[in-house]
Amino acid sequence: MSTSPLFAALSSTRIAGLIHSATNRVVYAAPGIQDGPAAALLAHKNQLLPTELTVSLDFDERTLRMGYGSLEAVDMLRKAGIELVHFPGFRSGILIVDKRGWVFTPVAHYLEDEPYSDETPNAIELSPAQVEAFAIRFSPVTREEAIKEAPTPEIAAALAEMPCALGVAPVMQGHFEEVMKAIQTAPPVKFDVVRQVRVFEPYLQYVEMSLTGAAIQKLKVCIPADIQKLGASADLAGRLRTTFDLLEKSSSLSSKELEDELNEIRANFTPSLGKSHGRVVLKNAKPQLESRLKELREKLKEHQKAVKEELQEKLDESRKQVVDYYLPIARKNPPDAVIGQSLAGEISDEQLKKWLHRRLQTVFPAADDLIRQMTLDFHFKDVTFETLNRPDFLESVKKAFPDVDWDKAYNEFRAAGETKRNTPRDTINR
Repeated sequence: MSTSPLFAALSSTRIAGLIHSATNRVVYAAPGIQDGPAAALLAHKNQLLPTELTVSLDFDERTLRMGYGSLEAVDMLRKAGIELVHFPGFRSGILIVDKRGWVFTPVAHYLEDEPYSDETPNAIELSPAQVEAFAIRFSPVTREEAIKEAPTPEIAAALAEMPCALGVAPVMQGHFEEVMKAIQTAPPVKFDVVRQVRVFEPYLQYVEMSLTGAAIQKLKVCIPADIQKLGASADLAGRLRTTFDLLEKSSSLSSKELEDELNEIRANFTPSLGKSHGRVVLKNAKPQLESRLKELREKLKEHQKAVKEELQEKLDESRKQVVDYYLPIARKNPPDAVIGQSLAGEISDEQLKKWLHRRLQTVFPAADDLIRQMTLDFHFKDVTFETLNRPDFLESVKKAFPDVDWDKAYNEFRAAGETKRNTPRDTINR
């Protein structure tokens, strides 16, 4: 009866150590294989017959991106002539070394680091009978030996009919090149980097908010050059830059109340982490922020309706003021464009007004266009490693959210990026 612990932590380092101890059989089946176990297989390649070495993988772009194994490990095994069998969709792990075996949960490095302590086990050791049962299903040579040594023809026939769980076909050159090209075209992000980002993802999101087109009281138009230069000297004509406020500063159409409310929302929900970081919102407060923004968007719609009723009238009045200002100047210095269109010798005020209105029409916006441009936009973006890893990030977050204990999250952030190189044991009860 085995005295080995039932549960154990089976990391890549420990798997490699077990493979190094093999004398007559290694069966490895998992979604992928890491560099350490692959190197151990290569080291023992000449000590084991090809039929005594079985490696079955789900060799796929997705498993590599999840961190179940490395492309380099597969490449080195193939170059060494070790046949790899493709087992699509396989997500469990089987390791058999000589007469011992384990069922284990492979670790996706995208999500977490491997277990290095038996306090966090991911494997169960099999009994001798279970080891042989698994080996028969995964190892062709073990299967053939079991059939030969079967005590009765009936048992031998049953073993021969037992379906093989090895996989469907070897990993061929074309399959390998296809996966390699996909990985080289879009290399996976380093897994420790991904894990670090995931520490803060539940807490924070960057947010951008903007109220555009509503501040029509701030809009200006540039008076057309041919109007500006009426009566101006040749020296000044090219230097004049005259603008005109579309509306009076005290206009009832002002968006100041909307802007003040948006600024209040920004201050309450999205403190700034500084120019280099931008604004962030706590994810648990995000629903309330979105609710406030939706309310503000409804107020903007009401503002648009109110503005629409008198905006065009205000714009027409502003344009009339410009026409009235320039009419006496145009009367003294009629533009060639008016003279060239006149059938009579004298230029009337009506002709000058029409010309001024037409020219101003090109720069004065229509009320409907201005109203359509009034929008409230907000966008959320997840945190990235580049922003989290800036030296001032934690201090900026602490200052922005003084009542939150960020030290715990930041310690987890740093730990997620550490690679544990020293393990308590590199084998399991050799």
